[in-house]
Amino acid sequence: MLDTSRGQAPPPADEPRGCLFALSQPPLMIFLAVIGCLLLMAAVHDLFLL
Repeated sequence: MLDTSRGQAPPPADEPRGCLFALSQPPLMIFLAVIGCLLLMAAVHDLFLL
């Protein structure tokens, strides 16, 4: 068998995940899109219909 463990470090087990990882999740993006659409509709209603 060949020894391939020499010269390569094992990958870190606990890699921290930041804000970009959280924003890449589809449920969060759908939630933020719905909230943004509701705010946009409320702003358009206030500006043009009242």
